[in-house]
Amino acid sequence: MKIYYDLHIHSCLSPCGDMDMTPNNLVNMAALNGLQMIALTDHNSCKNCPAAAQAAREAGLIFVPGMELCTSEEAHVVCLFPSLEQAMAFDAYVEQHIPPIANRPEIFGQQQILNAQDEPIGEVEQLLISATTISVDKIVALVRKYGGAAFPAHIDKASYSVVASLGVFPDWAGFSAVEIYSRKPDFKLESLGISPEKYPVLHNSDAHYLENIAEAEAALELPLPTAEALIAFLNGAKFL
Repeated sequence: MKIYYDLHIHSCLSPCGDMDMTPNNLVNMAALNGLQMIALTDHNSCKNCPAAAQAAREAGLIFVPGMELCTSEEAHVVCLFPSLEQAMAFDAYVEQHIPPIANRPEIFGQQQILNAQDEPIGEVEQLLISATTISVDKIVALVRKYGGAAFPAHIDKASYSVVASLGVFPDWAGFSAVEIYSRKPDFKLESLGISPEKYPVLHNSDAHYLENIAEAEAALELPLPTAEALIAFLNGAKFL
């Protein structure tokens, strides 16, 4: 079954996310773009996932709760979960591993938590773009402990990617898929020292603005249109 997706989207909870990136706005923009499956992946937090999950149900989209975690090496890793309960449990764990640096909204931007009606119900006081104390070599096993899957974000970017932070791609980290930012048809994983036969490639938007959410172009072949099937694929399952 072909599923059109965007598995890396930020909301207004991310300090670098536009304030128009409310749960309902981003879900409905994804629906207008023809997407069938989306993931909300704010920096180091899942706290807008409950509202986005409700909006997605109403819009008929498959919703995958998650976050974009910043490792101790300052590499970004997308962490996705099959259920809100698992995502929020992971959120609570990560919250204890973020340094106690207060956000300064006038510099970094607001970190708003919204309800299903896009009404503000709180703000996160800790700066969410800080590096956590969780290292690259621990993240895959940790996320799987919570029932999820993890893949390195935008590995071809010159900053905040595992390649940029570590100098090499970490084959030892246990990832089963990778995300690239480039849309160039001649881009090759081999240029980063990565075997294309070993790692399925995801094309996500990393959208911080509504206009950057992906169109229905990238698709995955999954046996069922569910978050559970996606997590299995990202953890290396092979479907016939």
